[in-house]
Amino acid sequence: MKIKVNGEEKKIELDQETAHLSTVLNLMGYKPNTIVVELNNLIINSLKWGKVKLKDGDNLEIVSIVGGG
Repeated sequence: MKIKVNGEEKKIELDQETAHLSTVLNLMGYKPNTIVVELNNLIINSLKWGKVKLKDGDNLEIVSIVGGG
């Protein structure tokens, strides 16, 4: 499956049944408590990541949260 992540096309080796957002984020090395995810222009609540399935052509925008002063 091909998806876009922050404007860059990525090929993910998962089938449609196992391509949950949480699985894909984990495979890409993101830590769930430090990011905000937008899927096809909609922000997805982190509690729903395990239920949302990605499909070919989806567009993800992932923003990392950085603390500091």
